Amino acid sequence: GINPEHQTILPFTRLMGGPMDYTPGLFHFQLNQFEKDRTQKVLSTLAKQLALYITIYSPLHMAADLPENYEKHLDAFQFIKDVPVNWSETVVLDAEPGDFVVMARREKNKGNWYVGGITDENARKLSIPLKFLKPNTNYQAVLYQDGVDAHYALNPSSYQITKQEVNSNSNLVVDLAAGGGIAIQILEVKN
Repeated sequence: GINPEHQTILPFTRLMGGPMDYTPGLFHFQLNQFEKDRTQKVLSTLAKQLALYITIYSPLHMAADLPENYEKHLDAFQFIKDVPVNWSETVVLDAEPGDFVVMARREKNKGNWYVGGITDENARKLSIPLKFLKPNTNYQAVLYQDGVDAHYALNPSSYQITKQEVNSNSNLVVDLAAGGGIAIQILEVKN
């Protein structure tokens, strides 16, 4: 399969020249699903597949898996349905090329933000300050993250979805599994 660090290099190489065609959104991690003698795997967790919609810019999104694989995880598929295809602003929050990247993107012409964080084959704890959010404004964050037992090779389908209220003073501390990621939808709460 593709090395887990591959996607952590692209934002600093090919994507410096502009958007690229990429096919995230795999929920089934065995490649060549119709060829039973093939054992090649996608070296990624499900949460990382969602985060790639943020970290790899493409104004033409693709849901790269089969419908029956999405039907098993409709709660996670909701992120693919919701994530915008274009952005008004991008902020790189933290990164080490080849190791990990965390970036935030503001939905075009709206106050909603999306954060994507991905890591290589090493599990890591990330601290994500939300200083980029508009001050004195309340938001609801939906976190699509690796499950406690997630691992790109051993348990790629383990994920959890949580919600919490956040603002520009919030700091999210999250754990990424080996080969894992996190995708966060941050919706402005209208008074």
